[in-house]
Amino acid sequence: MSYFRELPNFEYQSPFASSTGASEYVIVKNVFRRMKLRDDLKNVFTLFNKRFIEEGERPDTVAEIEYGKSDLDWVVLLSAGIINVRNEWPLSSRDLYNYVIEKYGLTEKDFVHHYETKEVKDSQNRLILPKGKVVDSNFTIPKPGQPGATLNPVVGISNYEYEVKENIRKSTISILRRSYLQQFLNDMKKEMTYKRSSQ
Repeated sequence: MSYFRELPNFEYQSPFASSTGASEYVIVKNVFRRMKLRDDLKNVFTLFNKRFIEEGERPDTVAEIEYGKSDLDWVVLLSAGIINVRNEWPLSSRDLYNYVIEKYGLTEKDFVHHYETKEVKDSQNRLILPKGKVVDSNFTIPKPGQPGATLNPVVGISNYEYEVKENIRKSTISILRRSYLQQFLNDMKKEMTYKRSSQ
């Protein structure tokens, strides 16, 4: 089931030079009509499965695996909340490297993008500071068990490391469970159908 096939048709005044008058119309797809999952459904865990996108997988290959039909790739994207595939779908390792080089340059890829905290625990293994918090390079905390001493638990994250983390984050998506697929497709057809109107 192709997404564009499900878009509603409407009559549009003919823009062609060969048209015979203002009352001549052509049938076109309303590409501005868009379907999306309700925001409140995103938190209903029983509707979705978490899925990790493997190296080289595309929306159509995921749809083939999950739903048995590659042309349901739009359901994969819709349920994952992806609008712009180019920017929101994870890249392969090679494409990611090329993207980083194009964005930052060969030498600048290793420059510091930002600084993050390292994990700090006290002598009784209690967490004082979690890792991964974005901070300034000169961020300090009191050294556990040593009054007056400070600790600089900061590590620089390079541009390349930052883009790798972002790509990994994009690799885990929510996907509509197969058991709800037919209901979703039926609901979409219903929503995409225009009601009779004098307009």
